[in-house]
Amino acid sequence: MFNPCFTYNHELVNKLLEINSIRDFIVNAPVVLEMELSLKKDALLKSAHHSTAIEGNPLSLNQVDKLSKGIKIQGQKRAMQEVLNYLNVLKSMDSYIEDGKITKKCVLKLHENITHYTLEYTYLEGQYRSEPVYVVNQEGDVVFTPPNANLVQGQMEDLLEWINNSSGKLNAVISAGIIHYEFVRIHPFVDGNGRTSRALAAIYLYLRGFDVDFTLDEYYNSNRQAYYHALNSVDQKTQDLTDWLLYFLEGFLISLREIKDRIMLFPSGAPQKIRLTEKMLKILEYLQLNGSITNSEVQKLLNISRQGAYKDLRSLMDKGIIEKKGGSRSTYYILK
Repeated sequence: MFNPCFTYNHELVNKLLEINSIRDFIVNAPVVLEMELSLKKDALLKSAHHSTAIEGNPLSLNQVDKLSKGIKIQGQKRAMQEVLNYLNVLKSMDSYIEDGKITKKCVLKLHENITHYTLEYTYLEGQYRSEPVYVVNQEGDVVFTPPNANLVQGQMEDLLEWINNSSGKLNAVISAGIIHYEFVRIHPFVDGNGRTSRALAAIYLYLRGFDVDFTLDEYYNSNRQAYYHALNSVDQKTQDLTDWLLYFLEGFLISLREIKDRIMLFPSGAPQKIRLTEKMLKILEYLQLNGSITNSEVQKLLNISRQGAYKDLRSLMDKGIIEKKGGSRSTYYILK
């Protein structure tokens, strides 16, 4: 049975209090729609860029931005596929949640989609490892040896049991940090464990209703040595996660402070937020990334009927957020 070990010391508690305070400020700030969409887009692109860069992906943030818009760029096929995979995962986080839970099926699907067309052998996608793996540094030295392959299944079952039945008793950010570390420790797959663990932590926060468009991946990538040092700071005998969680929470604070600073720069007396449904937000996120959208693309994006898609598009037009272009069969919509 998985039972995480850590200590609520003064530093940890103070970081949690500041995270909650800044989060409340961001959620309740009178941010206009344009900035809200910009924050979402930045978080998505930075997460895809930095999470893949940690593991050696050479694409720049600008290239990732172009790739997300369907613009052709020069680069290795595998590098581009890694980024596209990660973008697609972050744009559909609800598809990795089953009846309000993160199940084994969800985790395997997540890994399969993150590593799609990037592994040497495709049969390894979405399959727990059956062989030993080792974590090495840039010099090729082994810095961590994960559990034996025959322990992976049982330890992942324990972790998922804890996620779905016990993690809710803790602060969502604390639980996300625990999930991130424990997944990396188990290293359930032959490759792609880092990207999958970071995506899984983000999906967990999404499940817990963490309603701020943050990214921790930039924090990890800004000092990869510190990231790996923090992961290795956990004593393998005691499994005390306190130092790792302090590092994890500091990353949250840095990300949230940056968002707060951006909001503070916005003129006071800005218009109140326009309240939108989750479906409308997905349409606008798609528009922000791709420039335009059609009724059929909305149907596919939201898995709804043509009439339902038109209803949401009509609502966005009535609010003055998007406008209709073209005509007849060539109709499409853009941000106003």
